[in-house]
Amino acid sequence: MVKHLLWLLFAVSSFQLHAEILFPAANIPQILRSGSNAVIRNMETQVNMMATDHVVMTVKKAVTVLNKTGDDRAELSIYYNKNTAIKSVKGLVYDASGLQIGKFSLSNFTDESAISDYSLYEDERVKHYLPSVTVYPYTVSFEYEVVFKQNLIIPDWYANPYPDEAVEKSSYSFTCKPEDQIRIQEKNYAGKGTIENTEKVKTYHWQVSNLPAFKREPFAPQPDSYRTYIKVSAAAFSYYKSQGSYSNWNELGKWVYNDLLKSRQQLSPEAQAEVKELVKDLSTDKEKARKLYAYMQEKTRYISVQVGIGGFQPMFANDVHKLGYGDCKALVNYMQSLLSAVNIKSLYCVVNAGKYKENMDPDFASMDQGNHIILCLPLEKDTTWLECTSQVVPFGYLGDFTDDRSVLACAESGGMLLHTPNLKPEMNLTRRLADLTLDKDGNVTGKINTTYKGAQYDTYEYVLTKPYAEQLKLLKSYYDVDNIDFEGLKIKQDKGTDPMTTETFNLEIANYAPKGSSMTYLIPNAFNRQGTVAEVSNRTLPVYVNRGFTDEDEITYHVPQGYKMEYKPEDLKLKTPYGSFSSEFIVKDQLVIYKRKFVLNAGRYPANEYAAFASFMNKVSFADMTKVVFKAN
Repeated sequence: MVKHLLWLLFAVSSFQLHAEILFPAANIPQILRSGSNAVIRNMETQVNMMATDHVVMTVKKAVTVLNKTGDDRAELSIYYNKNTAIKSVKGLVYDASGLQIGKFSLSNFTDESAISDYSLYEDERVKHYLPSVTVYPYTVSFEYEVVFKQNLIIPDWYANPYPDEAVEKSSYSFTCKPEDQIRIQEKNYAGKGTIENTEKVKTYHWQVSNLPAFKREPFAPQPDSYRTYIKVSAAAFSYYKSQGSYSNWNELGKWVYNDLLKSRQQLSPEAQAEVKELVKDLSTDKEKARKLYAYMQEKTRYISVQVGIGGFQPMFANDVHKLGYGDCKALVNYMQSLLSAVNIKSLYCVVNAGKYKENMDPDFASMDQGNHIILCLPLEKDTTWLECTSQVVPFGYLGDFTDDRSVLACAESGGMLLHTPNLKPEMNLTRRLADLTLDKDGNVTGKINTTYKGAQYDTYEYVLTKPYAEQLKLLKSYYDVDNIDFEGLKIKQDKGTDPMTTETFNLEIANYAPKGSSMTYLIPNAFNRQGTVAEVSNRTLPVYVNRGFTDEDEITYHVPQGYKMEYKPEDLKLKTPYGSFSSEFIVKDQLVIYKRKFVLNAGRYPANEYAAFASFMNKVSFADMTKVVFKAN
């Protein structure tokens, strides 16, 4: 028995001595641990463009997860569809010392639809896997291969994709035939990539090492402005059995129009006759366009349909006319067809939509820089832009989803980069007037009237479609004040040339002004307080204010008889390159009138100006919280 035990111990010890030790966590340099939740130990991404319709991507990656917060960095998600096939996946899991504790293959992955909840149909699916490990640190090493039946969109390579993930070593290789024409964009890459030529292939290679994690900084620009990444675009391409070539925006826009749009813009004779009848009494193209835009909004609704040449080609215009729905591509194509029926020219425009303003890169054309479609009407002396996916947006209004950025306009003659209108700080206006009464128990009641313009006009688009009871609930998220209640809410929209939303309601705030033995303390700015901005030492990124705005508040308080002003703050005026602020307190008998104006300028400023910017914002925040004090006789 003893001999058997000794043999077993010897066997286990011998196995451990001969077991391969890979990626021990102790070998990670301290500089890569600092600020990291995970560290990429080694990653090799290889893309081989064998033909326009056969691109193979192989990824080998080992990542060490340092703590529970980093678990997401060990997750592997692979998307696929009719044009993308997952060929193989395998992986191993190691403990902190580098000993294997598990393995997985494609059979261990969950498989589910990647369809968005607002989409009628998509063919996108995703397989994903996350190891169940609760002892840290641990390492996941995996390898997978994906085959793309197209090369219109070649996957980008990001050297440092996440701020909390350091990189010990990562490389990217792109291989193609020597005669293939490709364009390469290197962003924030130190040095230049290398090229290896043989008789049969040409390989481009990039590599980075020892990239520490980077911390998120407030008011920082979009990550792509400072992250390291490589984009590759092939001149000749194949996509869903469609072939073409381009090397600039003009050629790409021409392909989009002639291959994706032109054949899908016909309306039936009956539909054309209906459209012409609608505008027969109108004299100008703008009046006709306004009428047809209202017709389109009433007749259709937005539903995402991500099929048909990978989601790039719209539905037929006549199908939208009959069915009454479509995605952004289909609705813009339909609106363009309505305008064409009455001889009004318009431009189908691809835009990178979102709260952040992102331009098309003028020096690097590619199909993956846009995610939304809008319509441009180059009317004489008055270029008008249309958002076609909303049933409530005014004619000619672009909100903060698509304003102030370059877009690709697609026409039969070719593509061109245009720029959408810029909503300036003075245009993005919120003006609030409140008439409130403070009683002796510290309760506040009264009425508020607020108008929203420019980018702030969008504030109520979501609320407008909700039942009244839900509107009141949503209002509480906008007015984040304890014990506040509303009634009599009315929302009115002016959809004219200067769109404006107006809200009015009655309110009650219980115990708003706390009381001492003989004093009552009131913060006059009840509804629009600027939060504090963190102070950051050793700032590395530029200061970026994505969108400017103007807020104006005037609140009148009726105070009880016998209340005497014991203290009021000094009036304040601030003026900086980043914006301006003023506050004023006017006392008249039993009235206290509080006036506030805050202007924040959009802009980009050097990193060394962050302290001054934060100081300005925090002075505003402090002023917004100042109290007036009353003494009761």
